[in-house]
Amino acid sequence: MPTLLSKIASAKSRRQSGFTLIELMVTVAIVGVLAAVSYPAYESHLRKGKRAQAQAYLMDLAQREQQYLTDNRAYALDGGGTTAAVALSAPVPGDVAKSYTISTAARAGTTPSFLVTATAVGAQAADGNLSIDETGAKTPSGSW
Repeated sequence: MPTLLSKIASAKSRRQSGFTLIELMVTVAIVGVLAAVSYPAYESHLRKGKRAQAQAYLMDLAQREQQYLTDNRAYALDGGGTTAAVALSAPVPGDVAKSYTISTAARAGTTPSFLVTATAVGAQAADGNLSIDETGAKTPSGSW
């Protein structure tokens, strides 16, 4: 006749190890909450990174326009509002081209002037447009 101690020992040895359905569901719920909280921050981080790339490209393009003005006494603009000789030496980087449309336009006035604009497209549109002119004025000022 088995003793009480042997019954307890045999019951413990027959138990299966693993996770219960409730433990698994709690884990899935915790991971879901963490993902819901962190994903918007991740998207914001990506948007800021793309904006920084566009700002760097606009600054480079404005500097190239200034150099072109020094050499040729005019800015490198064609009738379509895009850069001519300057753009050939500074192609739009792939990451910037996916998120922004870059255009350069001459501004009205007696002195040579330009405005380089990065128009946000797609998911980046929530970030807004960026621009810089011949004086180095950057708009909107809160995005630079």
